Formats: sequence, C-alpha cells, structure tokens
Amino acid sequence: MDFQRTLLIGAIALLSFMLLTEWVAFKDAKTTAEQPVASRLITAEPDSLPEPAAALPATTAADSGNEDLPQAPESIADTQTASTPEVISNSGDIITVHTDVLQVAIDLRGGDIVELALPEHLEDIDKPNQPFVLLEQNERRIYVAQSGLIGSNGIDSESRAHFSAAQSRYELAPNADELTVDLLWQNAEGLSVTKRFTLRRGDYLMTVSYIVDNKTSERWQGNLFGQIKRDSSKPSTVDSSGMGLQPFLGAAITQPDERFTKFSFKDMREEPFRAQLPGGWIAMIQHYFLSAWIPAADQSHTYSTRVTSSGFNIAGFTSPALVVDPGQQGSVSAGFYAGPKDQYRLAEISPYLDLSVDYGWLWWIAQPLFWLLIKIHAFVGNWGVAIILLTVLIKAVFFKLSATSYRSMANMRRVAPKMQDIREQYAEDKAKQSQAMMELYRKEKINPMGGCLPVLVQMPVFISLYWVLMESVELRHSPFFLWIEDLSVMDPYFVLPLLMGASMWFMQKLNPPPPDPMQAKIMQWLPVIFTFFFLWFPAGLVLYWVVNNLLSMAQQYVITRQIEKSDAKAKA
Repeated sequence: MDFQRTLLIGAIALLSFMLLTEWVAFKDAKTTAEQPVASRLITAEPDSLPEPAAALPATTAADSGNEDLPQAPESIADTQTASTPEVISNSGDIITVHTDVLQVAIDLRGGDIVELALPEHLEDIDKPNQPFVLLEQNERRIYVAQSGLIGSNGIDSESRAHFSAAQSRYELAPNADELTVDLLWQNAEGLSVTKRFTLRRGDYLMTVSYIVDNKTSERWQGNLFGQIKRDSSKPSTVDSSGMGLQPFLGAAITQPDERFTKFSFKDMREEPFRAQLPGGWIAMIQHYFLSAWIPAADQSHTYSTRVTSSGFNIAGFTSPALVVDPGQQGSVSAGFYAGPKDQYRLAEISPYLDLSVDYGWLWWIAQPLFWLLIKIHAFVGNWGVAIILLTVLIKAVFFKLSATSYRSMANMRRVAPKMQDIREQYAEDKAKQSQAMMELYRKEKINPMGGCLPVLVQMPVFISLYWVLMESVELRHSPFFLWIEDLSVMDPYFVLPLLMGASMWFMQKLNPPPPDPMQAKIMQWLPVIFTFFFLWFPAGLVLYWVVNNLLSMAQQYVITRQIEKSDAKAKA
C-alpha cells in the first residue's frame, strides 16, 4: 500500500507540474501573439554581407566534389515594406505571386521569399479575410527562405544578385494548373541567369530553378544553396498543446542512419551541424506548419545548421557545383515546401518528410490512429464527431481489459469495510495488518494491483491519441457543433472542461476511497485542479477526455452494480 501511495503522489505531482507548465506556456504564447505588427515587409536596410566565398578550382562536373563547398551567406539585405500584398506590389524591389493556396512576396534582391501566406488557413478564425502568414519579415518576426548561386562564379558570392521581373504581380489563371515566374539577372560579359519559380494549383510545393546561359568565353561554375533564416520568436498564433507537451520549434533533417533528426535553436547555437548527405531535405518546424528545402534526390548535398552572430537561426544546404562551358546552358533546381503538416502529401514529396508531424516515440501507435481518424472523418464529415467515434472504437478494443480493472476496483470497494476493520484491529502492528490484508485478498480472490495494470497497458494508446489530436493540422479552425467553432482552441464557454471535471468527480464516487486520509483529500481536489487547467486546453482534446471519461464511467457503473447485486444475493 505504501508503494501505491508513493506512485499516486508522484503521478499527481507530475501531472500538476505538466498542467502548470502548459498554463504558463499558454499565457506566454498569448502575449506573443497579441503583439501588434505595424508592417510585414519593409524598405531596404542591408545587413553586412559575409566575406566572399572562396573560389573553387575550375573542374569538370564529373570530378567536382562537395568536400570544400563554400557555406551559404549568413546574412542578407533585410528589407522593410508595408503590410499587405497590395502595398507590397507597389514596391519596385518586391513582386507578389498568387495561387489558390499561396500568396508569396519575393524580393528582387536575391530572389528570396520574404513573405508567404496561406489563404486556405486563417490567421484567426474571426478574421476570414486574413490568411495565415508563415514566412514574414517585419518588426515582429524574421522568417524567410533564401536561395542563390555561390562558389567560383556564383552571382551571390560577393553580394546578392539583383534580378528584374516582367511584372510586379503574378497570378495563377483560372484555367491554368501551373504558374511560372521568371526573374532575370545578366552582366555585360554575356552571362545571364534566370531564377524560375514554378507553382502549381492546390500545391504548397514550388520548384526554384536556376537556368544559366553562358555566352562568355570562360567556363562558369557555381553551387546552388538554399536556406531558411529564422529568429527565435514563437509562432504568431496561440496553438495550445495541453499537458505541458509543447510542440517542437526548430530545425529538422533526415539522414541515412537516422530518419528524423531535430535541432532546437539551442542545439543549433551550441553544436552547429554540417554533413554531406545523399538526397534528403532540411526544414524549419513549428506547430501545424513547416517550411522545407528539398534538393535533388540523385545528388549528395552539404547540409548545415548554425546561428549567426546576429542571432538568426540558419538551416540550409549547398549542392554540388554546376559547370557550364562557354556557349552552353545549364540548370539546377530544388523544391521548396511551405504550408501545413499534411503528412500524406509530405510523404509523397520526400522520404521521411512526413515525420515532421512528430508523434514522439509512440509514432508506431499514433500513425494507425491518425489513419483511422481520417477514415472516420471522410465518412461523417465532422472532426468532433470523428473524435467521439474514434474514442468509442478504442474503448471497445479495450473493453474486456477495462472491465478487469473496474471489476477489481469494485471488489475493493465491496471489501472496504473489512479492510477498515483490519486497520483498526491492528493499528499498532503494521506487520500483522499487512498479513491480515493479504489473507483477506486471498480469501476474497482480489488482486490489489488488478485495477492498475490494465490501465497501464492502455496508457500508450491514449497518449498516442492525445498526440494525434495535438499535432493534426486538420483540427485547426475545424468546428464541432453549437458553440464550438474551433476544436484547436479552448472552449469559449468552458462547457467541456466543466463536463470533464464533473465526470472525474462521479468516477471517483464509483471507486473505493483511498485508505490514507491524505490520499483521500488529494483525490477529492483532483477534479477541481484538472478542471481549472483544462479550461485552456484545445476543445478537441477536452472532447476526447470527456467522451473517454463518460464511457469509462458507464462501464464502471454497470460492473460495480453487477458485483453489488451478486454480493447481496450471496448474503441473502
């Protein structure tokens, strides 16, 4: 019994700590999200450029390796512009690109993506005309995607190339499935470089290509680099995760011996990463969304993460040298994804990119649960109903195991008076008290741990489901019924948290009271404590807990009444 008491107190302390952590994190995130932003893009105010990259020896494409590739620039000219795409398009150095799922602002200096919004995902559910901004460059946040050509003759080696564009605004035509945006750079010697962005209808993946036309008398050589530059600020939206399990914020990469490697901003600062890897990808990850560079799968690239002296977090790659002989053309390209964590689409783009939807070490349970949730939603069309039905199915799978647990607790409740008599009889002799208790268990055929073990077996499944609900972007801004307009944020009227607390209280009444008075007092306060912290939990997660509690309570009530009736008949 001392072991049970220690286990109970430890579990309560851990849960209280996790809940308190979540509450503090929510308040901090809310404060960050409410900071006003005067503008999203601003006029040119250049950072200092790094020293020019060391020139590579003129070699052929066949024998040029990756060992001594120059590192991509650490800093670029950060521009400042006005806030909306309409204002941005009036700037001579900024062009905008619009598809059905992407709104992109490109700085002609470097051809970098300095703002990217997702019209299919709102910044705030109460503002239907304000798309979610993933990439941005303003006083609130620096988060941009950069690419260029460096190396021996790279146009971005000494300073950023300044491109020209045929128009300031590009838009996907209603009857077109693809949009091509060409930026042109050329010099007096006869070298011209086209930076081409190819975007497709309904797709968050774009292709960034460099087409080099060498009309000079010298061989041209350069390396494609792509990088994501981000400060350490938290995402702009308040996406509470609950239970202190905060969504990861940082960089990630895939390696041949490790499918998914994460780097927090602290890791990037203390232990910069650099490795030559085949194919692969590198990404910046946050709750629900990510951005990722996916270079050519048939080449090896030098991947790196680092933190600049200005405090910016850089995650990027450098590709093998592209060599273009005089009078010839050559091209090199990479994919860039910026959008929601749609794990099935990410799996199509590159191997293991779908692991950015991070379910932790229980992913092997969480993945089938997510698949089942998707299938249920396809049938019912409502994510709240899908959560309820999935919870019912899981409870059905564990019905007999739960019954064993509840039956054990009901039997403990039945013999509680006898246990109390033993405690009073041997109050001064703990050894005899324990011996008498064990004899009572044998006589009544009760296993005191029978109520705990089945619950422990089920815990990995319920934790996995919890992570599925927390990580699924599909639930973001998804309505349920009546007052629940968004399952990813807290219940505005706290109805679900109150129902959850009430269900915990009723479940306690069905369980035998703890023998220790201190334990009993703690257990009495648990529903109140949990209700308080669950007030800030996303409604989808609270809905899961409510349904799970109600089903457990119903099953436990039936089993308890059956045992009480059997006991009454035996006495009669």
